[in-house]
Amino acid sequence: MTYPVLKDKVAIVTGAAMGMGEATAKLFAEAGAKVVVADFNDEKGNATVAAIRSAGGEATFVHVDISRSDQVEAMVAAAVKAYGRLDVAVNNAALTPDDKPVHEFDEAYWDRLMSVDLKGTALCLKYELRQLLAQGNGGSIVNISSVSGFRPQPNNVAYVAAKHGVNGLTKVAAMEYGSHNIRVNTVAPGAIDTPMLRGALEQFGLDADTYAPQLSLLNRFADASEVAQASLWLASDQSSYVTGTVIHVDAGYVQGR
Repeated sequence: MTYPVLKDKVAIVTGAAMGMGEATAKLFAEAGAKVVVADFNDEKGNATVAAIRSAGGEATFVHVDISRSDQVEAMVAAAVKAYGRLDVAVNNAALTPDDKPVHEFDEAYWDRLMSVDLKGTALCLKYELRQLLAQGNGGSIVNISSVSGFRPQPNNVAYVAAKHGVNGLTKVAAMEYGSHNIRVNTVAPGAIDTPMLRGALEQFGLDADTYAPQLSLLNRFADASEVAQASLWLASDQSSYVTGTVIHVDAGYVQGR
């Protein structure tokens, strides 16, 4: 059972159609939040909303490509129109990592990944912060980074660079808006069993059972709900004195063996 630590809060979760975003949206609803499920995948996003509602929660779907400023602005406006305000945001949406070394990286995919993983996160921050400032009551924003933002992987130059950038966005935003009681933190997941990870493993020809011990001191992939729990704590008032920091949900991967 999840305690209602987000009771009456309004939360946006991007990339909430599947994986970590879906798990986060469902957990936030269970914790009492009114959740805006934001994604570009309409079918799966609406399925997430349906699952939340069938479990007794409150949610609505908003179509968004976070690389588009006008769509991100509209996403925040839709949340306010639906529920009257914004209290919490989890900026989770991201693309699958690239698969080339630096001297061969695909410039088109670099541009697309950067437009979503880095610029998209920045755009989400921009419009979420504007709304929180206008309300004047503070709030909490969680950016989803990656262990790749701390311990880089080969053949992931665009993804690694973008996630380093997300960490920088968090630090700057925490510094600039702490005086407004707006907290901004990062969750850095490791090997989480999501469609994105499974797709990356298939892309690189890796076997999950064999590869998991290389990415985890616990010798397993995490469930997406384990990342969602970290975001829930940061989103809630239980972490009221925490800002500008990172929670590594990675089974010790960043520290290494």
